[in-house]
Amino acid sequence: MRFTCDRQKLNDAVLNVQRVVSSKSSIPALEGILMTAEETAIKLCGYDLEIGMTTELPAKIEERGSVVIGAKLFGDIVRSLPGQQVTFSTDEKQVAEIESGEAKFSVVGIPADEYPELPSIDGEKNVSLPSSVLKSMIRQTLFAVADNDAKPIHTGTLFEIEDGKIRLVSVDGYRLAIREESIKNGGKCSFVVPGKTLGEVMKLLGDSDEDADLLIGMRHISFRIGGYTVISRLLEGEFLDWRASLPKEQSTEIHVSVPKLIDSLERVSLIITERLRSPIRCLFADNCIRLSCTTAIGRANDRLPAKIEGNSVEIGFNSRYLLDALRNAECDEVRIQLNGPLSPLTIQPAEGGSFLFLVLPVRQKGGAE
Repeated sequence: MRFTCDRQKLNDAVLNVQRVVSSKSSIPALEGILMTAEETAIKLCGYDLEIGMTTELPAKIEERGSVVIGAKLFGDIVRSLPGQQVTFSTDEKQVAEIESGEAKFSVVGIPADEYPELPSIDGEKNVSLPSSVLKSMIRQTLFAVADNDAKPIHTGTLFEIEDGKIRLVSVDGYRLAIREESIKNGGKCSFVVPGKTLGEVMKLLGDSDEDADLLIGMRHISFRIGGYTVISRLLEGEFLDWRASLPKEQSTEIHVSVPKLIDSLERVSLIITERLRSPIRCLFADNCIRLSCTTAIGRANDRLPAKIEGNSVEIGFNSRYLLDALRNAECDEVRIQLNGPLSPLTIQPAEGGSFLFLVLPVRQKGGAE
């Protein structure tokens, strides 16, 4: 094979595809990028048997062909090349010659037939929504995905599509995040996408109104974003009945500024370390929130104004979980609801209900500060 293409475009493509390549695999070809020269473009493919990514970029093709090149070395080479154009060629022994400006590399490749084939999707269901909306939905739920395999199904996000709406739900045993949007198509279905896949998808999504397309199969899903396609397996198992986890009643409602509450929580959390962990104690009363925390290295107190309706309540929280929810609220003011010191706290927009975050409380040992 032999082709010439723009170095910067090749570098961008390699950087993205490289992220899904296995760093260590029993199949050597999976540690590389499959490159295929077709009529007027080259196709790049990375795959780790769970998630795959493909893209194409325009090139001047002199000879068609395909080869697998070690991803890390190839990425380092392309990034360091001095010229604006790159010429790439291989011989019958799968040795790749990479030239740009005065620089020239020879790299031993792997035959393309040793590269596993990406799964095909019998996509009967297709959903489209603006890239910016999907990016926001993933960002507002990904933080609550479980990071351990105690229940593998919860290491992914549940997608529910019904009644002209798409809903994303993540849960990790301590918190829950829900985000909902209206869509034009989709029918009715539900499936769970691994959190790792959604992390890669979010990096590809822009802030434009250009549509991202989801093609949903029985065991796999593909996301088509710009010039990229991400293919992933779906997780199997029984996802938490999240509706049963939502509090049925609330006795206290708080309207508070998100930036002010984040600042206050961060201040009080300064005396918390990985070694010295302690819950943040929150007292909601008299139109203000009093925050306090005590660890072996000291004590911190703070307060901020808030609009509070209903019963005053004191409750303890893991500061990281509360901060994660607030940082992903994407609005200036939120509505917090709770029903006593042992009830989960819910966070929603001050107006409307496009998202809902739920955080479980931590039992407190002592009284109020």
